[in-house]
Amino acid sequence: MEKNRLEAFSDGVIAIIITIMVLELSVKDLDAHAGWREQLHEILPKFLSYVLSYIYVGIYWNNHHHMFHSTKRVTGGILWANLHLLFWLSLFPFTTAWVGANHLAPAPTAVYAFVLLMAAVAYYILQRTIIAQQGKNSLLAAAIGNDWKGKISPACYLAAIPLAFVSPYISHGLFIFVAILWLVPDRRIERALNERQKE
Repeated sequence: MEKNRLEAFSDGVIAIIITIMVLELSVKDLDAHAGWREQLHEILPKFLSYVLSYIYVGIYWNNHHHMFHSTKRVTGGILWANLHLLFWLSLFPFTTAWVGANHLAPAPTAVYAFVLLMAAVAYYILQRTIIAQQGKNSLLAAAIGNDWKGKISPACYLAAIPLAFVSPYISHGLFIFVAILWLVPDRRIERALNERQKE
């Protein structure tokens, strides 16, 4: 099965996720008689939670693109693993809005961490499903290597769940740390592809 439909569908879902998140940045509930500082204080948590989630969606889109660049064909298992990932990504607008509306309250922060954790697990499952289909000597398997960033990220999300009830700021610090870790596009697949072409 060709991969074009899967990539097009995934790109469409991710575009809709971003659109829903930005639509949550509504200013209609702001007090029109309040000063600009009060209004900014009200809208800033929503905006910052949107920015963080936008970065995370961008990271997933970027790495998803690179991963499927190394994939020639897809199977039914890959399709289902991809849908599993998109399910958890589709919850980003809900958790983003909840965190933003509650000014870093513990419960929304813990749920946000849980959704990030499950998205990371789903991405790992998708990677492993592709490698199982292509073989241990595939381009993707060679590019991933020991995948230290892929191991640190879920550990941070897992730690952020209980830490949200200690201090939501610590949890958000972990979210920002992981986002910075992945912000630079992952070039492992491109490097592996270039090395294979030279052989």
